[in-house]
Amino acid sequence: MRLYIFGTCSGTQPFPGRHHVSFAIESGGGLYWFDAGENCSYTACCMGVDLMKIRKIIISHTHMDHIGGLGNLLWNIRKINGITKGFEGCSLDLFIPEIKVWNGLRDVLSFTEGGFNCNFGIDAHEYEDGVLFNDGCLKVTALHNHHLQKQLAAGDRWRSFGFLIEAEGKSIIYSGDTGGLYDLEPLLLPKRDILLMETGHHDPTAFSQELFRHPGCPDRLLFIHHGRQILDNFSQVNQEVKAIFGSRAEILSDKTILEL
Repeated sequence: MRLYIFGTCSGTQPFPGRHHVSFAIESGGGLYWFDAGENCSYTACCMGVDLMKIRKIIISHTHMDHIGGLGNLLWNIRKINGITKGFEGCSLDLFIPEIKVWNGLRDVLSFTEGGFNCNFGIDAHEYEDGVLFNDGCLKVTALHNHHLQKQLAAGDRWRSFGFLIEAEGKSIIYSGDTGGLYDLEPLLLPKRDILLMETGHHDPTAFSQELFRHPGCPDRLLFIHHGRQILDNFSQVNQEVKAIFGSRAEILSDKTILEL
């Protein structure tokens, strides 16, 4: 199993060498794509990633730093498929918490060349808490967080999520954008292998201290979706986090490939 990191930045102003958050997990010969920040498909192609292997795209929430590259990702899949025919007759699943956002993006794509007519399907699914899919290679379970809503109003639905990802005997939590550690606690036990934790809305050092004391502290902590605290003070924050977790923690960079 392999983890590809395409973007590690939160929704700050443009920052040299970093793009908005996006990553993919390769398992069972397929790619499972999480969030789609700016330039994600360009970065992936430059890393040698084959977009024809994508099976599912999962969006945690519909802020621009998580979906700004989605249209271009789908456009590039269509473009490469036109050359290789690698996706012909296949179907791509898109999991998105607000289907109206996909409907709007689909309308935009319909005004590109060829009306965005495809010889493959794009099946969009609006989801809630629970298992999104289990295709035999990867199982993904969604749990809402409080990034966009502190509580659920009558008739409303949760619009921001984190995920438990299970494949090849390993378990990975992706926090999405969170309200705090309490958003993750239902996913932490039994103890997981890896936590992909956003840092755009939290103090990474304080979070590391809190997580280290938690009985469900995972074996490995990978920071992603960086805010200004890491971007402006990388060396200091990296040193502080390493002092708590040692080699078990890493502040991720764009274009990183990890064997899991």
